[in-house]
Amino acid sequence: MRKSISRFDHWQAGSRSTFAAHQTFMRKLLSGLPFILLPVLVFAQRHTDSTRIYYLKDIQVKGIRTVRGTGHLPEESDGVIYAGKKNEVVEVDSLDANKAINNTRQILGRIPGLNITETETGGFTANGIATRGLNPTQSIEMNTRQNGYNISADIYGYNEAYYLPPMEAVSRVEMVRGAASLQFGSQFGGLVNYVLHTPPADKPFEYYTSQTAGSFGLFNTFHSFAGTIKKWSYYSFLQYRTLDGYRPNSHQQQFTGYGRLQYNASDKLNVGVEYSLLRNRIKMPGGLNDSMFHADPRSSFRARNWLKSPWNVITGYLNYDISPATTLHVKTTYLFSSRALVWRNEDGGPGVLDTIDPATGQYISREVQNEIMHNTTTEVRLLHHYQLGEMNNTLAGGIRYSYTWFKRQGGGEGTTASDFDLHVNGEYEYALDFTTTNVAPFIENIFRIGKKLSVTPGFRLEYLKNTAKGYITDGEKVFTNDRKSRSFPLFGLGAEYKTSSYTNVYANISQAYRPVDYSQLTPIGITSKIDPHMKDASGFNADLGYRGTVKNFLNFDIGLFYLAYNKRIGTVLLNDERGNPYTLRTNVANSIHKGVESYVELNILKWLYPAARKGISIFDAFGYTDAKYTSGEFKNNRVEAAAKYINRVGLIYSDPHFSATFQLNNVGDAYGDATNAKFSEDPIAGYIPAYTVMDVSATYKISRYTFKAGVNNLANKAYFTRRTDEYPGPGIIPSDGRSFYAGVAARF
Repeated sequence: MRKSISRFDHWQAGSRSTFAAHQTFMRKLLSGLPFILLPVLVFAQRHTDSTRIYYLKDIQVKGIRTVRGTGHLPEESDGVIYAGKKNEVVEVDSLDANKAINNTRQILGRIPGLNITETETGGFTANGIATRGLNPTQSIEMNTRQNGYNISADIYGYNEAYYLPPMEAVSRVEMVRGAASLQFGSQFGGLVNYVLHTPPADKPFEYYTSQTAGSFGLFNTFHSFAGTIKKWSYYSFLQYRTLDGYRPNSHQQQFTGYGRLQYNASDKLNVGVEYSLLRNRIKMPGGLNDSMFHADPRSSFRARNWLKSPWNVITGYLNYDISPATTLHVKTTYLFSSRALVWRNEDGGPGVLDTIDPATGQYISREVQNEIMHNTTTEVRLLHHYQLGEMNNTLAGGIRYSYTWFKRQGGGEGTTASDFDLHVNGEYEYALDFTTTNVAPFIENIFRIGKKLSVTPGFRLEYLKNTAKGYITDGEKVFTNDRKSRSFPLFGLGAEYKTSSYTNVYANISQAYRPVDYSQLTPIGITSKIDPHMKDASGFNADLGYRGTVKNFLNFDIGLFYLAYNKRIGTVLLNDERGNPYTLRTNVANSIHKGVESYVELNILKWLYPAARKGISIFDAFGYTDAKYTSGEFKNNRVEAAAKYINRVGLIYSDPHFSATFQLNNVGDAYGDATNAKFSEDPIAGYIPAYTVMDVSATYKISRYTFKAGVNNLANKAYFTRRTDEYPGPGIIPSDGRSFYAGVAARF
């Protein structure tokens, strides 16, 4: 029987065009870019007798100013305007941290208010992040990038981070709050960009190697190769990691590789290509309910759950200084990746054990899910400095084109075995093909008023076309072949006032938008259901703060924020006609998130003795978030996953050879769903208690060698950060207990 799927009637969809047809459209679009940008290019090259432009009249600081590796981005860089936007930069090499497992709370813990899903023990070492009370799962509220290009499967439809580069390859991490919506995309959470190391300009070959071993069977080996030969430069790395895991049934192995080759045609022009790959195999121990967690947080009742997510990203880029005042940046990326999952976990939640049926002498059949992802994205950015009156101003504009094809299959009947077997008996319960086409021109301009004040208005226009084609089995096969198109403008306004050479007051307000994505339209087993009438969410971010550095001993950023999130998509705990609990994914209501974000780091020795070669620093990264629903049935309830406070305090000792960091992480309580239920049989609803975790890490450098060691979760605190209705659960996913690591690295 054929009929329309109501769950898609109010969503984004349309008859699916072929991938080749969209590639043709992209080529036509890009061939027209010179005409789109022609007025700006002409203006960039224009000189008249009545107006003279002196490009070097004012000196602008273009570098990143940091104290002990944490700082802020300049007003503009690589074709992007950052003036007036709240942002942070973390120089990874300067940190004492367990980079072998990408320990996010140590590496990014100095970003105030950063909420982290610490799910290493559930099978994912690439932890999700969020700020301001947003959902941190797989970083779905963030625009996640590597070297400035997207590395998630789909900018809007499936914005989940399965791949992250190993932190030993990362030079710095850049984060911009919601004001990044104009330059990068409409996400509420803003941008996180992992910038990889660049090759040395004065050496034809450099080899770096790092070996790390630790608790729970951790072994990580990392090797990089880099150099510059005449006009050619290159950087590549290989990483292999294996880990048995904190809980049983948690074994994982991962191989990551990367290569970049760049041709420096002149001082004005360089072109290059990059390729990133990930190959992994993860055994997932499943989730727990509250009684299981309290009895033994290391327990596992699943031994047949597996996942792999091979990732491939190819990028070509061009950077061209058209004139001393004008630069052009072009990046084209093609992503082809997948995710395959076989498990026995969803029906009935964690309380239903996966045991052998005495009648058959076998396990019951597992479920198989399979996803195939293709994504091509091109971004063109033009930045131009021009003079208006006596002041130099900056214009940044461009366009993004993206096309994504996403195939999702699930509910297939797998085998009764325990190994990683993706064989399916019969048909999948659902098989859906989604596509997303996105075209987005954007523009921002820094107007400098005097030497201290700048005002930056901006605009972005997003065009989205989505299609959905396929079927879902709900007693009978229900087919769909739908489409939806819409456009939405985003406006923003920022301001910055320089109170000194290295301090400023900043303010910004920028609109944000989040369309319904694929994962919000596909139910997970019988523990969650989908509202067929979900609408896209919209709102805005606002910031006001004071930041800067004082000589080489003080770094600070203290600010207020206000985030409005309308038609917020979340989860609600309900009961079916039989009284069984389930969660409904729907537009819960409007929510308001407001609070304080502050970071202060003081080097006490440098303050008292400026010429001291040693340092003793203290830092405090604090975020207070009051996130509540302001309408609907759950008015005045707290937004799910929104911890009221997140405070990370650290003490650092450093000298030319040795450094050590003690970090205390204190995170407030939260709830799993909008009802704020403290106890429930449903895997996602329930209380997430506050917790405090301590970490110690140390680094010793001598000549070309580096020795590192540390202890994570020093007090062996039992805690968790996430309840989930899907992988790697459902249920509570415990975080790691106390672990040790030690390693050695060398550079030749």
